[in-house]
Amino acid sequence: MGDDADSMAEGLDAGLCTGFLESLPISGAAISVFSGLAPETMVCASDSVAAKVDELQFDLGEGPRWEALRTRRPVLLPNVRRGRHAAWPVFAKSLLELDVAALFVFPLALGALDIGVVELYSSESGPLSPAEQSTALQLADATTWRLLRQLLTLVPGDGADAPPDASPLSRREVHQATGMVLAQAGTTARDALLLMRAHAFAHGRTVREVARDVVGRSLDFTPGGG
Repeated sequence: MGDDADSMAEGLDAGLCTGFLESLPISGAAISVFSGLAPETMVCASDSVAAKVDELQFDLGEGPRWEALRTRRPVLLPNVRRGRHAAWPVFAKSLLELDVAALFVFPLALGALDIGVVELYSSESGPLSPAEQSTALQLADATTWRLLRQLLTLVPGDGADAPPDASPLSRREVHQATGMVLAQAGTTARDALLLMRAHAFAHGRTVREVARDVVGRSLDFTPGGG
């Protein structure tokens, strides 16, 4: 993934995988960042199998991680060795060489912003219970916020501390948009502004441009919106 991605990974919290291992009946976990905030980066992998599951999908350009990112929904495969998996046949065949019987992939997304993905595997087949799925979703949400804050701190030139425009109108628009994002994402004003700043950086835009789109209702940070 290159030196830039490696140095980025070193600055991120490699312990993020631990929470999933301690809270869920899984054998391993891997977390990768895919957003425009950083190069494609593996943040952590609990073991060599988890790392291989992640690397195979990156190398092949197919697999459930891409489906989770595209649909922004979890991909739950309690018996991954069954079925034809027509959407990712090469990855499915490669997976037979690994000690992976179940695979659970959760997208890391906030409103209109995609951050990455967490991949959980088990060497034994079987589904996650409803309570375990809920726990996984809560952990994924907490992980997303943590990664977002770290990425904006690590990536140089993100513009987060740039002085505001001298125009009171533009600042008023940012404040108005912050209130709208706060309501859409169900978060705090500070985190609503963080979301807009991250979206601005990821798309090479200014916060004011993003705020204008939010106010004009062409950009929505409601989970599942776009």
